[in-house]
Amino acid sequence: MASPTALNKRGTKVCLDGYKFDSQKEADFYTRFVKNSGFHFRVHPTVELAPLKVISMPVKARQIRYTPDFVIFDAKGAVIHVYDVKNSFGMYGIDSGPKEKFAEFLHKFGIPVEAVVVRKHDFKSIAQSVTKKRKDNDPLICTNLNYSWLDATAY
Repeated sequence: MASPTALNKRGTKVCLDGYKFDSQKEADFYTRFVKNSGFHFRVHPTVELAPLKVISMPVKARQIRYTPDFVIFDAKGAVIHVYDVKNSFGMYGIDSGPKEKFAEFLHKFGIPVEAVVVRKHDFKSIAQSVTKKRKDNDPLICTNLNYSWLDATAY
């Protein structure tokens, strides 16, 4: 597969620990922050946002699904973080398609998707689709997953 460009922003797939990651950055996030975090997690779980709906036979509205990169759970099994790894927070990093699904996810489950940008020693996080979103140039800087998703907002 060709290396990513502005027109082809999908990176090379990476297989690690039985998971297939969409990019090296996603695999790095898993290795450095998720794998040994002490939290329970799921990689690429598919979440139904809206079921298949019969409008009027034979017309059907398709099912809407979203697959976050990582979902992190606390010791009681409650979701504490939903992560989507991105190259940047700008328009090339997060286009309108994912933004719509982020909003639908927040409305259905009551927790925002956090877009994360992985760096050498830490990662930047901004909760998406909330009314008081952090500015792209003022993300939350994290070195581990032990924080509240509220910290990734501007509340």
